[in-house]
Amino acid sequence: MASIGQIVSQTSSTEALARARQRAALVPDCMVEARRIANTVISGWHGRRKRGIGENFWQFRPYTEGENLARIDWRRSARDDHTYVRDREWEAAHTVWLWADLSPSMMFKSTYGSVSKESRALVLMLALAEILARSGERIGCPGVMEPVSARNAAERLATALIHAPSTEGLPETSMIRGASDIVLIGDFLDDTDRIMERLGPLARRSLRGHVIEIADPAEETFPYSGRTEFSDPETGEKLTAGRAETLREDYQRAYLARREALGQSLRQMGWSFMFHRTDSLASEALAAVHGYLSGNPPRLAGGHR
Repeated sequence: MASIGQIVSQTSSTEALARARQRAALVPDCMVEARRIANTVISGWHGRRKRGIGENFWQFRPYTEGENLARIDWRRSARDDHTYVRDREWEAAHTVWLWADLSPSMMFKSTYGSVSKESRALVLMLALAEILARSGERIGCPGVMEPVSARNAAERLATALIHAPSTEGLPETSMIRGASDIVLIGDFLDDTDRIMERLGPLARRSLRGHVIEIADPAEETFPYSGRTEFSDPETGEKLTAGRAETLREDYQRAYLARREALGQSLRQMGWSFMFHRTDSLASEALAAVHGYLSGNPPRLAGGHR
């Protein structure tokens, strides 16, 4: 006869396998959607192009006495009475780490949301990877994929996510070295103090952080009434409310206070924060985080419904 421990272990393994299969089925569709919305904002992405050491042409400029004669572009100079030098583009790729919360709470989707929180988080992460890869940046995912600089970085990230083990909570970041950007996408429903205990040390390591909170409309508006049973997807705990509408005001106050506290704490340490609801266009959030990464934050920073 199997022990209780063996039964629990078998159940956990079965759930983990089912979860992995579900994610494997979700990622390809998310990759297609990611490419679509990436194309809607790619025209506004200018990367970090500047003059320096590299192979790509940057610009022509007048020759200055004392410069290496080998740098003169004689074909261009022959067009008029000036001597021109061919400058090349600086090619020091920047590293951007991307992470999306794939814990059970992200699977939630109410009738008010167009997609699950997990699906939206994956689309945003892969779309951002697509844009950054086209700009020549190095893309990595903590615990899932080492940084790579390649045109197909988004595809490689999607493949790595399919085979990545299920994890809970914020990612392990000990592998991140040097100054870089990190984009964290999730619902961030944990206690603010616990979240900041994990994120605070990252800021002290010269990481520029960008946090996107994903929310289902029902989580923000609490549209429930009458006898309603609520279930915690992380712990399985259940709560039954006889008249759910009586909880709405207190719930909304606590929910929005948590968001405000998190945003304020992040901004105090120099990170950006925005929230995004799944009944809004994914391109809105993508354009916003693109703005933060390129040093042009949106005028109405903080929220995108």
